[in-house]
Amino acid sequence: MNARRDYRNNRAALFDGIEEGGIRASASYSSHEIDEHDNERAVDGLQDRVILLKRLSGDINEEVEGHNRMLDRMGNDMDSSRGVLSGTMDRFKTIFETKSSRRMFTLVASFVVIFLVIYYLTR
Repeated sequence: MNARRDYRNNRAALFDGIEEGGIRASASYSSHEIDEHDNERAVDGLQDRVILLKRLSGDINEEVEGHNRMLDRMGNDMDSSRGVLSGTMDRFKTIFETKSSRRMFTLVASFVVIFLVIYYLTR
């Protein structure tokens, strides 16, 4: 409900004093009797709004381009991480395929030591 009210307020602020057919006529003027000064003021108001919208769309464009660059970098980082992990998994496979009990003991012992070190460091 709040979002709808904010939308109406923003829309009212952006299009304040404008109707579909043109400029809202005041009570003392009919639609044909609006003088040149009122027209100039309305044109200036529209020009300010156009400049505001142009600046806003430029800011949105910059934000989108920044996010796209960040997503590209993240994708590249994920690809490189995937390569490192697949290499590590290949090494584990070769270690587990060789049935050397000494290598297996060294691997398990190193995992236990690393786990204990991390456990005591985070504690």
